[in-house]
Amino acid sequence: MADPRILVFAGSTREASFNKQLARLAAQRIEALGGTPTFIDLRDYPIPLYNGDLEEQQGLPDNVVALRQLLAEHQGLLIASPEYNGFVTPLLVNTIDWLTRPHQGESGLALFQDRQAALVGASPGDLGGLRALNSLRQLLTNIGVTVLPNQLAVGGAGDAFDAQGQLSDDKQRDSLDAICQRLITTLERLHD
Repeated sequence: MADPRILVFAGSTREASFNKQLARLAAQRIEALGGTPTFIDLRDYPIPLYNGDLEEQQGLPDNVVALRQLLAEHQGLLIASPEYNGFVTPLLVNTIDWLTRPHQGESGLALFQDRQAALVGASPGDLGGLRALNSLRQLLTNIGVTVLPNQLAVGGAGDAFDAQGQLSDDKQRDSLDAICQRLITTLERLHD
């Protein structure tokens, strides 16, 4: 197979988001390790809060359709998740809620079946967003995504990146590379 295509994004629209920085870094590492990443910023795909009446009256918003198309073009996902009050961000949950809606006769869940994902997170707190990663793992598993077992939670994120945007800690750098490599290898095996 050609290099596996991996959609990479963070569950934040904040410009200075640690998770957006981690997602960009992961995309760089995926490319260096032989994958083909596509980094997107959810800020470029604004969507309303999910509302069944809105969906019934207007169908899926254009940005949801665009995100569905992007997802369909990639075999894997790498998501960098912030943590809000110990849980996944409303932005990320809302995005997934819209993406799992039926479209043009196809189940929304079909888009996620047999998709592989890796999870990373960063937080100023000591746990690095670990609670949100566990919640996101459960959510993705519920919709049919296979989530790789290893994940990275970067605590103390305000001091975790150097001036070049790289992780300062050798173990965290190695962990990120291992996660990216495992996702690439898994996708290569499954789509060979």
